[in-house]
Amino acid sequence: MIKILIGEQIRNADRITMEREPISSIDLMERASQNIAQWFMNHVDRETPLVFCIGKGNNGGDGLAVARLLHEAGYVCSVSLAFPPEEMSVECRYNYDRLPREVIRFASGDIPEFPADSVIVDALLGTGVKGAVREPLRSLIARIRASGCRVISIDLPSGLPTEWGGEETSAVEAETTLALEFPKLSLLLPATGEFVGNLELLPIGLDKRYMQACDSPYYLVTKEDIERLRVPRRRYAYKNQYGHLLLVCGSRRMMGAAVLAAGGALRSGCGLVTAHVPEQERVAIQLSCPSALSSLDPGVCFSTLPEELENYSAIGIGSGLGRAPETVRAFGMLLQAACEQGKPMVLDADALNMLAADERLRACVPAGSLLTPHVGELRRCVGDWTDDREKFGKTLKLARELRSVVLIKGAYTAICTPDGRVMFNPTGTPGMAKAGSGDVLTGLAAGLLARGYDAVSAALIAVWKHGEAGEKAAACYGVESMNSSDLVRFLKL
Repeated sequence: MIKILIGEQIRNADRITMEREPISSIDLMERASQNIAQWFMNHVDRETPLVFCIGKGNNGGDGLAVARLLHEAGYVCSVSLAFPPEEMSVECRYNYDRLPREVIRFASGDIPEFPADSVIVDALLGTGVKGAVREPLRSLIARIRASGCRVISIDLPSGLPTEWGGEETSAVEAETTLALEFPKLSLLLPATGEFVGNLELLPIGLDKRYMQACDSPYYLVTKEDIERLRVPRRRYAYKNQYGHLLLVCGSRRMMGAAVLAAGGALRSGCGLVTAHVPEQERVAIQLSCPSALSSLDPGVCFSTLPEELENYSAIGIGSGLGRAPETVRAFGMLLQAACEQGKPMVLDADALNMLAADERLRACVPAGSLLTPHVGELRRCVGDWTDDREKFGKTLKLARELRSVVLIKGAYTAICTPDGRVMFNPTGTPGMAKAGSGDVLTGLAAGLLARGYDAVSAALIAVWKHGEAGEKAAACYGVESMNSSDLVRFLKL
């Protein structure tokens, strides 16, 4: 996983890299700038005019070095200085002095007009920013936002905090953000992440030993992490060796959710999947998911426990369940039985709503379970919050109390663990913000639990593969036209 440094750790990473390598600050900046310039050469046509907006700190120094390198490579570059050279940091001034004078088109204090076909390179503010953005940067950022041009930000969009913050209306809105070595926490959070656009990570050779030793609870998940977690299937295995999942799902008028959850479960590699559904609604499951077994509830909703509960290795509950009085009673009994038998559970949708409505039920959640709330369900479980910092704090507290994993679903879904870690998942697409997507995730994650994966591993794999399926569905049908049933089709472990 990629560790996300916070606070002084970010500033110390450069210092310790320079001491241990050793390398000068100017040479480290040049190395970073060469990687940034190479990204532009790989992604931006040489005919595209580039306008560099330069601050006075080391972020501006990066921008000046990149402008010089791309000018030498034949790009049409112009530079707009927000401050006079005498106010620049040492490294920034050094790169200003190396820049060919014909590239500097706008002196400090000028607010440039941006050609409509240009790409703006945002190098105004970096990780050292604190507090509100002041003039002259505030006006320049407003002009960038109003330009309609593509914007590429170096390390983070200017005006954003490095970590926690509210809705930063004075920040640059980037099409792409080139984060150096690791993403800054603010790039992954709902209140600030909308300014980021596409997030790209560029290695700049910071000291790996230092980064590994840093005590940060925040991580970005990588594809390699997921591949390492996967357990290969044995050639001579048989179905009973890969777990038996019980899905408690569906009610009258809400069987679509049950079908989607069963579809996700059947893609998990689980040996057997049994769906406990109302007897009157059994045809929906039997026709849509013939590979699933059926356990029939005599009511029109979940009202009685399945027989031989001890035969199941994990339980997924919530999709399309409803909250009828008999369902609430049966849910309490199922929680108690699962807790006594030590069966891990995935709780979603109405299971979470029932859990939130009766705090006494929390003591019955089996340790090692997984909760998959969307933002509304999370509020019901932990109470309201004023900002992202409070939301994550309350979610981690819930995970610790339940000794279970809790997701914060959305862009960069956060996997919050009982030991205080937060792991951000980068896969997915806005097209997944449609009814039923969470039901597919519930089935997939529950199937992985039934197979024997622990809750953290099941969450990591399920969220990654769920998002990956969303990306494939969007590529096939488009972000707007894809729907939740497409996720089942594109799930591939």
